[in-house]
Amino acid sequence: MSHDTTALLKLATSSAAQAAALIVDGLSRARTMVDTKTTGTDMVTEMDKASEALILGRLADERPDDAVLGEEGTDRPGSTGVRWIVDPIDGTTNYLYGHAGFAISIAAEIDGEIAVGVVHDPLHAEVFTAIRGEGAFRNGLPIHASAETDLARALVATGFSYEPDRRRRQAAVLGKIIGSVRDIRRMGAASVDLCSVACGRVDAYYERGLQPWDHAAGALIATEAGALVGNLTGGAAEFEFCLAAPPALFDGLRSLLVDADASNA
Repeated sequence: MSHDTTALLKLATSSAAQAAALIVDGLSRARTMVDTKTTGTDMVTEMDKASEALILGRLADERPDDAVLGEEGTDRPGSTGVRWIVDPIDGTTNYLYGHAGFAISIAAEIDGEIAVGVVHDPLHAEVFTAIRGEGAFRNGLPIHASAETDLARALVATGFSYEPDRRRRQAAVLGKIIGSVRDIRRMGAASVDLCSVACGRVDAYYERGLQPWDHAAGALIATEAGALVGNLTGGAAEFEFCLAAPPALFDGLRSLLVDADASNA
């Protein structure tokens, strides 16, 4: 079944914009933690739920037969071959604290392949978009991953688990690679980090433990901007690992991470 990816992108972009306006309005009010997810520090706010409800409502109105996977528990089957993957607020901890570095992330998967991605970062007024095979854009203008070729000069972003033991292991891996790169940045939202790779704001990004909604849209945007995105064993990005870097840096950083990971096992 063929699908109009331009129309899917338009729906994702407008839905993300509406959700972004909703959560920015919520910043002016007290933000309430209503639940936790993987650990007691992995938080869900009332605005996560409101944002997801808004996005899912738009999708249900316009494409009721599509499947939907949402971070806040939605897993609805469909019959069209299209599945929407939604993170209503990526970077909830940043949002709860009023700290910049959160976004709405919406991807559309067609027959198992991510075809459309939107990441809307409202506090920076940046909307990152991509359709598979058509390049990546920020606010409508083309973007490209870094041209850096020397790993020693690479600015690398990463993230950490909310699970304490995994976070300790991640910190140990970081300690083993930090002397081999320019520096490390930790922003707190995987979708934003992947878009930062896409526009050259950082040279590379890696993280272990991402869910599909964390990386679906951002990974497509980074790929369309010229980055390589995958895991440590030659496969696609998944829960065990997500690494994004321009081709000149990818293999070297992957080797560093494999060695650091093995020595920390």
